[in-house]
Amino acid sequence: MNILVIGCGRLGSRLANTLCHHGHDVSIVDRDEDSFLQLDDDFDGMTVVGFPMDMDVLRNAGVESCDAVAVVTSNDNLNITVSQIVKEFFYVDNVVARITDPVREDVFHQFGLKTICQTNIACGAIYSALVQEFTEHQLHFYDNTVSINLREIDPVFIGRTIETIPMKTGEAIMGVLRETGKLYLYDGRQKIVLNPKDKIIFTRIDD
Repeated sequence: MNILVIGCGRLGSRLANTLCHHGHDVSIVDRDEDSFLQLDDDFDGMTVVGFPMDMDVLRNAGVESCDAVAVVTSNDNLNITVSQIVKEFFYVDNVVARITDPVREDVFHQFGLKTICQTNIACGAIYSALVQEFTEHQLHFYDNTVSINLREIDPVFIGRTIETIPMKTGEAIMGVLRETGKLYLYDGRQKIVLNPKDKIIFTRIDD
């Protein structure tokens, strides 16, 4: 894919490096030329110095031939403005914007923008690390949050199959984690017989 990254801070440079290492054609824009020093020595993408709201700067970075754009500066207002420019004037559908203030996330969604709110992601991870008996992970898909958690089975279910496990409202069974660390995913068809000390992996949509 041809991907344009706007902002070469800690997040932008890491994203650009990762995309480059996976074989994508990457361009990255930043106002500060020194920010490109954060890119790996073997980064072979294009770097463009300039203000990202400048349409000529975006053109020089190849926005007109991009498959996707990631707008990841540290400024939420700048991110929403640049995202709108890219979508409305350059007709790039796949635009993802970084946002730090959860309160402003609704504004992004009103404009049909995909967002990644690092504050929400970090909050979920820290909350789980503090209070969950078993590690709970959260995945964010646009404005949806999916939680994945593990619970030990009640001994009464040992020897039974996984579909006999009761679930809370809104939950679905994802699979079984054995005491040995082996993971079995459940697709609703195969018979997984439960062993002692198995943990059931449940998923649910939180919002």
